[in-house]
Amino acid sequence: MPNIVRKLLIFAAVDGLILQPAPLRNHPPATQQAIKVDYKGNVGPLLKDQREEASAPTSVEAHGIIGLLNVATCLFLISITGREHVAQIRGKPVYRITDVTLIPLSSQAEADKAIAVAREHVQRYNNKAQAAGDEDADSEDQDDAPSVTDSLIEDGATVSSEVTNPVTGQKTKSQRDTSVAADVIQRKGVYGRFAAKWFSGKGWSADSRRTQGLGSSENAAASAPKNVASIPNEEQHPKGPVSTESESLPAHGKVAPDDVKPEDIPKALQGQKDATTTALLPKILQTTRMYFSSGNFFYSYDYDLSHGIGIVCPNSSLPLFKQFDPLFFWNQHIVAPFIDAGQHSFVLPVIQGFVGQRPFTIKVSDTRPSSAVIDPSITPDDIQLESWHEKQRKVADSDSDTNTDTPPPESSDTKDFLLTLISRRSTKRAGLRYLRRGTDDEGNTANSVETEQIFSSPNWSTSQDTLFSYTQCRGSIPLFFSQSPYSLKPQVSTWGTFETNASAFKRHFADLSARYGDIYCASLIDKHGTEAKIGESYEKHARALNEHGGLDGKGTQLGFEWFDFHNVCRGMHFENVSRLMDTLEPFAKSTGWTTIKDDQVTHKQSGVLRTNCMDCLDRTNVVQSACARTALEAQLSAGSFNIDLQNDPSTSWFNTLWADNGDAISRQYAGTAALKGDFTRTRKRQITGALTDFGLTLTRYYNNIVNDYFTQALIDYLLGRATDTIFAEFEADMKSSDYFIDMRKVRQQAIDRCVGIVIEDHDEDLIHGWTLTVPTAANQVKTATFEEAILLLTGKALYFCRLDWGTEKVREFERIRLDNVQGLMRGVYVTSTLAHRHMDMEKNVGFVIRYKAESGGAGLIRRNTRALDSEVAHDEQRQQGDKKQEKPSDAGRFLAFKALPPRSNISSSEAPGTPDNEIELVKSVCDEIARVANKTQKSAEKCNVPDTEQEGLDYKGQDRRLEVEEKDIISLADAKKTTGYLEQFEYSLKKLVWG
Repeated sequence: MPNIVRKLLIFAAVDGLILQPAPLRNHPPATQQAIKVDYKGNVGPLLKDQREEASAPTSVEAHGIIGLLNVATCLFLISITGREHVAQIRGKPVYRITDVTLIPLSSQAEADKAIAVAREHVQRYNNKAQAAGDEDADSEDQDDAPSVTDSLIEDGATVSSEVTNPVTGQKTKSQRDTSVAADVIQRKGVYGRFAAKWFSGKGWSADSRRTQGLGSSENAAASAPKNVASIPNEEQHPKGPVSTESESLPAHGKVAPDDVKPEDIPKALQGQKDATTTALLPKILQTTRMYFSSGNFFYSYDYDLSHGIGIVCPNSSLPLFKQFDPLFFWNQHIVAPFIDAGQHSFVLPVIQGFVGQRPFTIKVSDTRPSSAVIDPSITPDDIQLESWHEKQRKVADSDSDTNTDTPPPESSDTKDFLLTLISRRSTKRAGLRYLRRGTDDEGNTANSVETEQIFSSPNWSTSQDTLFSYTQCRGSIPLFFSQSPYSLKPQVSTWGTFETNASAFKRHFADLSARYGDIYCASLIDKHGTEAKIGESYEKHARALNEHGGLDGKGTQLGFEWFDFHNVCRGMHFENVSRLMDTLEPFAKSTGWTTIKDDQVTHKQSGVLRTNCMDCLDRTNVVQSACARTALEAQLSAGSFNIDLQNDPSTSWFNTLWADNGDAISRQYAGTAALKGDFTRTRKRQITGALTDFGLTLTRYYNNIVNDYFTQALIDYLLGRATDTIFAEFEADMKSSDYFIDMRKVRQQAIDRCVGIVIEDHDEDLIHGWTLTVPTAANQVKTATFEEAILLLTGKALYFCRLDWGTEKVREFERIRLDNVQGLMRGVYVTSTLAHRHMDMEKNVGFVIRYKAESGGAGLIRRNTRALDSEVAHDEQRQQGDKKQEKPSDAGRFLAFKALPPRSNISSSEAPGTPDNEIELVKSVCDEIARVANKTQKSAEKCNVPDTEQEGLDYKGQDRRLEVEEKDIISLADAKKTTGYLEQFEYSLKKLVWG
């Protein structure tokens, strides 16, 4: 594949930022052409090579480009300035992003300030790491050269060369150990190698700190990113190394960078901008930097992390981003300008999830050559902090010092292995706990993660050894449901009809089956209490899918097992999970795992286990680690090696690796380390672990109601799901909507359903239907709450429908004959003065319909009095359900309607003819109602004889032409008068906490 720029220098020119590939140490100067990103965001080649300028004082070194952030007409280049080497796969290094820099694309002066701040930050961190003797510090040349070159250098060889510092320009002598084993395995490949010093806070043991997922008090400040590089003149602090076993920066904003003042934000580009979004720009920048610096994003220059190892094509000629699976391509949207410009060598795809690696050694038993046990001389600390090559070298050196006649250890007595774990989070329905639950209408589920466990030899050679890959997946229950974040034990609220849920359910498993083959579901939720309702629905839909053609419509059955985890493992007896393993064993044996021998896939895993609990975190982690343990033991057994990962204390590295994976996924979704982590790490459940879980639960609760809403809005925006107007919406309501469910489709389906229910006359055709916001009571322009309702227009009448959106049922409707419409009024309709968006008189508009109420049955309100959760087989029964007629209290009535934004915040094309704004929407609705009403009246006058619809009304000589009156419904001044002090205080407090 074409080479990706592994290191580049960024500096500002008069007309844009220059991205200059930097030459690798011990390599000739780079020949790639530099590129320029101008101050309008255009990406293109730089015709003049400015390599000499690349070492100018105003340059900053980066390891790759994540993309361009374009918000509030401001542009920022997001580059990787901190990384950590966590694994090597087939000789290709894999990195974790630990720090990013945001550089404004506004002017050379502003960019220079940001670059100077970022460079100082990077330099201080490097100096601190070198002074501390941290061999894991990411040096300039380490692992940058292609691994093929390194593999040609013998173990233990030393290379001395003259190199140039790209920042200072000074030449120095550099000497380094080029051992592949030492560089890749010992120094970089061990995930969690900082554990000893990271969890050294006073009063805390290493185990308890690790279990809670917390860092030491000394390093808490060092682990937090202190600078938003786009903000000049801000005090910087070097950031120390981050361990995955610590509480790395979550996506929820638990540890925020220094405050950014609005006046420090670079001047925006010319163009229309939203004042609210501009005001939120400091928070957007802080959250963006914190999000990408959280330690949850991974990349490789040479290896495709988005596919299983059995699918990866190592010799492909395509650029890496074209090989990448879009399902796991997290920066695809923001890196699009580089792709569109054809600058493929600067496109570095990243995944969110987890990558961890552990080496281990097995010593063959002398008594039974066919079996093996873990070498008792290797402690868990040895396994985590030292590679077997380094250990052997130390043993050999020690022996040579004491007795030169002593032969080196027999290598045939031991066997070295490598276990790699890769978790890939899906970009579909991505987000945070409680804000993304269940499925969307395309069958994508929340917290969908594919986890691959790779068992290999350290050199990844398949000519002598066999490589195994075992894949599992997790994801939320694929039904429409939600839970409130304001309760520690929230109730499950389901919505949609059985048919609506069945459609998304079938689509989800059809996509899953096309990707993996056979599917077996392990549902771990409770069979009693708040979870039982959604669990029963899940089981019912699985049964219905199997009865109607299965996964592929040809009879392939969906496996399903409902395992009540909390009940079976009650009393902290998590070892009872073995009962579920016995149930899953036949499926695991039939589908197997992927096997690679001689670089050929000799067997491909033919199915996948899909595990879920409510959050797909804690219980799911326990079960997935148990399945992975069983698979690894079987794979070793196939090679005549035996290992007891359940009871052997020297195999705690396996539990730690999977616990780190569980903690990482949990932080990305819920903001804390996983619950039940003590059992995953130690295979034991203790009281201390239960108390720790209670603390983590409270932390999750805080995140759910304070931090998650804004972060969710940012995630939707970074993924390209929503436009930047999402931030103005957040400021107005301090909440974020579910943009992975297209409300345009939901509303159109609601209109179609209302048409089928309320329009009984087959000669009455629908002309138009709208979804609008209305007060919860008629004859009112303002009530405590508003709701969405449907207004239908036919050639004879208006139909006003109130719905229960959760069940997609019409709660009540009213038929208003057009000849009874007495007036239309449109104008400003301000219902709140709390936020800027609420007071925008161009967005807060509506109309009022005045009409004559009748004593006859045709125009009265009809309500459905059946219980909303009752099951009715057919729509006709729902239509004919218990209805009662309501007598009007007045001869005249009115209904007030407020416009919803006609154009969605979702970044997709709108339907033709969609109004540009709320004013145009209201005007088009009123004009259409007036046109049809006047046309109906004119037809009746021509007839000169009252028809059944006119019921004796004489139109001769009367001019009842319906006109639209321009008048404020609630003006801004009137709205301010009616806004109480308590309401203002509540909003201000909420904004202080949430905003």
